[in-house]
Amino acid sequence: MRYLPDAKQMKTADSFTINELKIPSLELMERAARACVDHIKDWKINLNKICVLCGSGNNGGDGFAIARMFAWEGYDVTAVLVGNRDHCTPETAHQIEQLKNTGAQFKEQFEQEAFESEPYTLIIDAIFGVGLCREVGGRYAQIIECVNQSDAVRMSVDIPSGICATTGNVLGTAVRADYTVTIQETKVGLVLDPGRSYAGICVSEDIGIVSLPLERDEETVCTLEGSDYAALLPKRNADSNKGTYGKLLMITGSKGMSGAAYLGALAAYRTGTGLVQIYTAKENLVILQSQIPEAIITTYEKYDVNELHRLIDWADVVAIGSGLGTARKILKETIAYTKKPCVIDADGLNILSEHMDYLCGADCEHFIFTPHMKEFERISGLKIAEVKKDRIAALRTFVKEYDVTCVLKDSRTTIAKPRERVAVNLSGCAAMAKAGSGDVLAGIIASYLAQGLSEWEAALLGVYIHGRAGEIIEKEQGAYSLLARELAQKAGTAMTIQEEN
Repeated sequence: MRYLPDAKQMKTADSFTINELKIPSLELMERAARACVDHIKDWKINLNKICVLCGSGNNGGDGFAIARMFAWEGYDVTAVLVGNRDHCTPETAHQIEQLKNTGAQFKEQFEQEAFESEPYTLIIDAIFGVGLCREVGGRYAQIIECVNQSDAVRMSVDIPSGICATTGNVLGTAVRADYTVTIQETKVGLVLDPGRSYAGICVSEDIGIVSLPLERDEETVCTLEGSDYAALLPKRNADSNKGTYGKLLMITGSKGMSGAAYLGALAAYRTGTGLVQIYTAKENLVILQSQIPEAIITTYEKYDVNELHRLIDWADVVAIGSGLGTARKILKETIAYTKKPCVIDADGLNILSEHMDYLCGADCEHFIFTPHMKEFERISGLKIAEVKKDRIAALRTFVKEYDVTCVLKDSRTTIAKPRERVAVNLSGCAAMAKAGSGDVLAGIIASYLAQGLSEWEAALLGVYIHGRAGEIIEKEQGAYSLLARELAQKAGTAMTIQEEN
């Protein structure tokens, strides 16, 4: 597991390291600067003419230390203080004095014309650190705009200036970095969009800040690594049969929507479920029997509560909603009756958004919701713009209110459950932005539930494998041609991959 701290949590870990472990702040600053210099050299960036833009905080101190190190090695370096000299931290003031003992040029203020006239090949952004929490305006905004318009390579120290470390949002304007060296831990704002896009190629560097405060703080967001996902994979025993790996009931596919049923069932089988039964509209029977003969197909022409109960009693896990259309009575009764783990997706969530009272008295602890942003807007009552201001906080509030596991699908899918850390999934790619992709994900998550994983484990592993399948397909055939059924077909291959994120 890796921690993805926000600004406050990272500051707490930094302070703990300095005050409790007695590692001087200047020592950490030197380590951070050396790491940045080493990465810049590894990236083979043109270092003919370097400009380091430094704020008055400790991020600026890192920048001045970087400038000094390059100057010691004979590079043409200009360090510019873009902050207020009177507001410099003691560490930054010290680094300025150290810089003066080198051959680097030091400018006490940013001069736009002089900056634009210099043929810089590398601009190092050390203006704001992770503590920035206000909109960037005035001359700082002008400086950042000059940086973004430059033809030079742009590298940011810790986080691109103007990006919120907690939400990933742009605070008015922000540096569009080609590279970012983030210190110790990757901040959550660097993995969420738009911060991820602004960071460019992002690497984290261990400089000795201890993670104990992050571990103690249950609010710290996390992401799992390859070995963590491998440990979650359901085991396959030699002495087993189809019943060993679960019975999954998929209530999916209204008239003319057989595709959702097919994709979900195929994904469930490909990821290990022993037996899948599809409960669907009668019109879908022939095509589903042809598409996926491995599945049991049971159909309805009208609402039959006794048949619904029989099927739920048969199953170990229920998945409902994909292509369900307007089958409101089926959804209502399934929520009220089932005591089994249950994935609710797509049309199921759309119906539920108008009848959240269906959840009253239900066994919500065993429900997994899988909304995309628009569906989450409907079930939460928050506009998408509000959610994107702080999706972690919005998700925490929602799962606490309804006591469900929620998989918020987006370019970075976020998973939350009461009494668990919020997790961000780092697998996946833009090739997956195709119709049916969500149906496949619901099938994969339900499959892992059927094989005995908890709701939390199934959500984490399901989202990861779904994303890895997309990455495999993109690598094989590019970013444009992926089909949802290929995600289901590649999911088994994705389960053999145990690389680190």
